[in-house]
Amino acid sequence: MRMFKAFTATAVVAAGLGLAGQAFAQDMDYTIGVSVPTADHGWTGGVDFFAQQAVDRLSATYPHLHFVLQTAPDSTKQAADLEDMVTTRGIDALVILPGDPDAMTASIKKVKDAGVWVTVVDRQLSQSGIEDLYVAGDNPGLGAVTAEYFKERMPNGGKIVVLRGLPIPIDKQRFDAFMAGIEGTGIEVLDNQFANWNRDDGYKVMQDFLTKYDHIDAVWAQDDDILVGVLKALKEAGREDEMWSVGGAGMNQIIKMVEAGDPHVPVDVSYNPGMIGTAIEVTALKFVAGLQINGRYIIDSTLITPENASDFDYAGTPF
Repeated sequence: MRMFKAFTATAVVAAGLGLAGQAFAQDMDYTIGVSVPTADHGWTGGVDFFAQQAVDRLSATYPHLHFVLQTAPDSTKQAADLEDMVTTRGIDALVILPGDPDAMTASIKKVKDAGVWVTVVDRQLSQSGIEDLYVAGDNPGLGAVTAEYFKERMPNGGKIVVLRGLPIPIDKQRFDAFMAGIEGTGIEVLDNQFANWNRDDGYKVMQDFLTKYDHIDAVWAQDDDILVGVLKALKEAGREDEMWSVGGAGMNQIIKMVEAGDPHVPVDVSYNPGMIGTAIEVTALKFVAGLQINGRYIIDSTLITPENASDFDYAGTPF
């Protein structure tokens, strides 16, 4: 089930519950561990940025909350960080965005078995039922919303290429929902390849597509980091005016292009890395107000157009 929408402004909720939180836990200190991947592309850079913002904000508001924020370049380091958080720092809760959810499932289960509250963000574990709270963007929704736009923009069909992320469940959810959304239309997917949510890989895959296909009407890049590489490849090939492209996630660079009415990037679809901040804030409510927060909180994927793009332009973010 989805948690009630009041949580969509968790900072406001937490501030409004300040007095209740003091009454609930004024004599208790709690430690919340936060584990996220080291920034290896724009989206994860945004994750690190919003995680630090949430930790700073909550630490200043609630002196009895303490945070251990760690970034990890791989699963080995992330697993070691979790062990240290439990054995050395004595965390009461863990908020984790697992870099590789399959590789991290066993380590996260160990944390849970140690009696720690667990919030998992974005990437589903290979074993269900471990986490107490799951916070993520709407991955099937991202694919479905994008498909609806393609159908509206291409009522008579056309030829498109698709650049996917990594071969993990959230990519499959996005891709499957998109393919289901365009089923029965005249839209033909010429090819789909993984570009690993990376602009360099997006550039290389798009170069390959341009070599293989003389006619392409549109591109679904799925992710804005990939889209940056796609746009570079199109410009270098002199084919940027032959097709339009749609990414996803809400990178500031792309948001500004949409807001300006750039014909090469007419829309974007939200999947903002700020969800890590939402997860940390909601988890904090358990300790500052004693609220029941168990469940799943799925943040809607929204079509970003020139009319609403300013709502998704977040100041200061590196993404």
